[in-house]
Amino acid sequence: MTVTIVIVNFNSGAHLDACLASVSAQLREVDWTAIVVDNASNDGSAQRLEREPRDRVRLIRNDANRGFGAAVNQAARAHRAPLLWLLNPDCRLEPGAFEALRETLERHPECAIAAPRLLNEDGTTQESARGEPTAWTGLFGRHGLLTKFFPSAAAARRNLRAAQLVAAGVESAEIDWAMGASLLVLRETFDRVGGFDERFFLYWEDADLCRRIRNLGQTVRYVPRARVWHAGAGSSRSARRLASRAFHRSAYLYYTTHTVPSRWHPARGLAWIALRIRAWWRTTVSRA
Repeated sequence: MTVTIVIVNFNSGAHLDACLASVSAQLREVDWTAIVVDNASNDGSAQRLEREPRDRVRLIRNDANRGFGAAVNQAARAHRAPLLWLLNPDCRLEPGAFEALRETLERHPECAIAAPRLLNEDGTTQESARGEPTAWTGLFGRHGLLTKFFPSAAAARRNLRAAQLVAAGVESAEIDWAMGASLLVLRETFDRVGGFDERFFLYWEDADLCRRIRNLGQTVRYVPRARVWHAGAGSSRSARRLASRAFHRSAYLYYTTHTVPSRWHPARGLAWIALRIRAWWRTTVSRA
């Protein structure tokens, strides 16, 4: 099976080298090509890849930061394999991860996205398997204020499902959406929905893609036995304010696209105000 590895790089430093090394080591029996799209990095990571080219790796350099979704679409157009493996540059593959994801797609014909278990550097499970976002997600999401105080609340358990599914020992489980840090996606379905919505510069584009795929009647599955280490925020850490603004702007776009599409609905104004306050709090008060 041929697979396109899609890596969007923005100031990822040494993470990018480690990611490509793990891909090369773990996919020896797979016909793969990695497309690295660099979104105008200034940390030397793209230049290093140009100076030290790797087999099966192609670099596309953008003059400006086009955003995550647009860069993924760009890579998908550059190589036409039947599978796309979206992989953040701060990820490292565990043995057998690709085989477990591929087998899940084959075992479940309705499944269009297979998502691995993401691991923190200390080996704990990242909450990458999610429930459909609602107005409560801001309070009971991964970084929600109430999740910190009430991690066992029903709303938190519905939003954050990975640890529950790992503890249950499932082989795979249908979920609403998964973090875009690592997703194995059927090319045919990706093309059918038009790829990522490029209005999302950063964040929530993964939830939007999964929702549009589920609207076709296909599914997203979480596969705990496929393990991928994920440092987290490897790119956004270098531009926290930009990342925070993008997160809240994309959250509003998702909400107004899928939850309250009517532009005159009063809930849109309330959501805009709430997200502005949350963005201000996270970038000013909580970091003071």
